[in-house]
Amino acid sequence: MDTTTRGKALITGASSGIGAIYADRLARRGHDLILVARNEQRLSEVAQRIRATTGRSVSVVAADLGKPADLARVESILREDTQIDTLVNNAGFGAVVPLLEADVERMEEMIGLNVTALTRLVYAAAPGFAQRGQGTIINIASIVAIEPELLNGVYGATKAYVLALTHSLQHELGDKGIRVQAVLPGATATEFWDVAGMGHENLPAEWVMRADDMVDAALAGFDMGEVVTIPPLQDGSEWTAYESARKAMSGHLTHAAPAARYLQPA
Repeated sequence: MDTTTRGKALITGASSGIGAIYADRLARRGHDLILVARNEQRLSEVAQRIRATTGRSVSVVAADLGKPADLARVESILREDTQIDTLVNNAGFGAVVPLLEADVERMEEMIGLNVTALTRLVYAAAPGFAQRGQGTIINIASIVAIEPELLNGVYGATKAYVLALTHSLQHELGDKGIRVQAVLPGATATEFWDVAGMGHENLPAEWVMRADDMVDAALAGFDMGEVVTIPPLQDGSEWTAYESARKAMSGHLTHAAPAARYLQPA
């Protein structure tokens, strides 16, 4: 366990699952913590356990990031507490139902949490990180960011947004002392699946990763300097090839004339 204080990490969705494990791991790496989630009792239990096992300072903020007033409170903490050097955007939820069966109001709530809240927290943290010349932003996305056909399409779209935003943040902030990482978990054994409408027990066992294994792999990827970490992807060269193809094509996306295949005879 690292006894060096490394600043504070603010972690959203920290009352259980991936967020609670990030809290434990970052505390063991020397971070004090600010834990954010809706359920204050569960947050307090996580905080008490981490204090007892690591000796780190842990504070809790009971907040529903889908509510503007609660979100604004957390934004203020990120702007005002200059000891915060790490933001883990973990709060979010998903769905497995197809578009024609999904409740559009619920989909809007998903966009509000997965996209809007995450974006506002990034905007709250990044200027201070840039001014101080150091900071870390970890955004929890999903493999559906690159495989949107797998689950609910709106969920996939929200995670594609998280991945795209992370790429852009790396492009804009990478030379300002800020580390940025997108983590793309596959099926992970957490309560996420119950909220989404299908317990992970219904999935093939060989698909489902333990949450602590996922977080440990994500942090290993971070230590390796990865901007995008996909814990279940066994052959990392597949992602390298995917990114290389994307970047190669990006140089061919601007041209004054339409492509010849679109120029039909009159």
